[in-house]
Amino acid sequence: MTNPESLRVTRLIARDFRNHADLDLAVGRRFVALVGENGAGKTNILEALSLFAPGRGLRRADFSVMAREGGAGGFAVSLTLEGPNGDHRIGTAWEPPRGREERGGRLCRIDGTTASSPTAFAEQLRVVWLTPDLDALFRGPAGDRRRFLDRLVLAVDAGHGARVSAMERALRSRNRLLEERPDDGPWLDAVEREVAELAVAVALARRETVERLDSLILSTRDEASPFPWAGVRLEGDIDDLVAVWPAVDAEDRYRATLRQNRFRDRAAGRTLAGPQASDLVVRHGPKDVPAATASTGEQKALLIGLVLAHARLVTGMSGLSPLVLLDEVAAHLDPRRRAGLFDALEALPGQVWMTGADPVLFGELGERADVVQVAEGSVRAP
Repeated sequence: MTNPESLRVTRLIARDFRNHADLDLAVGRRFVALVGENGAGKTNILEALSLFAPGRGLRRADFSVMAREGGAGGFAVSLTLEGPNGDHRIGTAWEPPRGREERGGRLCRIDGTTASSPTAFAEQLRVVWLTPDLDALFRGPAGDRRRFLDRLVLAVDAGHGARVSAMERALRSRNRLLEERPDDGPWLDAVEREVAELAVAVALARRETVERLDSLILSTRDEASPFPWAGVRLEGDIDDLVAVWPAVDAEDRYRATLRQNRFRDRAAGRTLAGPQASDLVVRHGPKDVPAATASTGEQKALLIGLVLAHARLVTGMSGLSPLVLLDEVAAHLDPRRRAGLFDALEALPGQVWMTGADPVLFGELGERADVVQVAEGSVRAP
């Protein structure tokens, strides 16, 4: 198993990615600080790194949008990873369709060998991130928290994304059947069986991650930390089912619920019960209040603490300390919390990439950080 204390990115190459036409960045330290004006391309570099996690990266954007305007139409990103067992090279590229008969698509490679999907990168690297658009997570809709939760699960279970996608396709099939052929019992029975199997698998994966995360937070909480500890749990009918019943029984009971609710779901135009209706409930631990009722500053600190705890969980469960991507985090912290953030990051064995407009934000890191100047799609290495 890879030693999590020494795995890091030492070189990033990107061609025609966002505003970076020809990026070649070599770094060596555990902390990498990307500094420059807004719009220079700092977050684009973090997004390039995030493509080595399952999914479409930290912005959840279409690949066509990632390709540089004025470029050849596609893009390519590669990383050199340095670890105790030597270097590895991983890369991903996307090409658009060139004609009616030709399909575009994504290519993934590990040490020169084609990989079947980005899920294969999980054997080499895990990635977690925190971006400004998550600041309203606790006040926003439950769907935002479900996406956040699924990202937490993906970092420890690379197959989770495929299960969620399959469940969503099965739910769409059921909704379409209810609309077009509501009296077709045999077909509905078959679709609902598939929905139930996938839904319980998704709910169980979420439950395991949340329970492990909550246990880790409770066992390692520090009342003196500037980042308050969080209590986390799942709330939803199917989450209650899988908490009590074995998987097979939970599937049977959920399938019975689907059958019973066909008329209601047809009227609503969607399936109302299931993992797609679950919520991640977060509480401010020291104050024992819902996170949504905490102040804006407390919510920001709570979210940072949650992401740091998740990074520790990923290390413990996978044996790979994740690459941590923090977009514009330090700028919104007071000096005490900024110092506390750097101390907490120092305690993590993995590499950390951060962005900020002002190099002063990272002055406390001193020689521990590679400070990279980013300007108009170009970089000046340390």
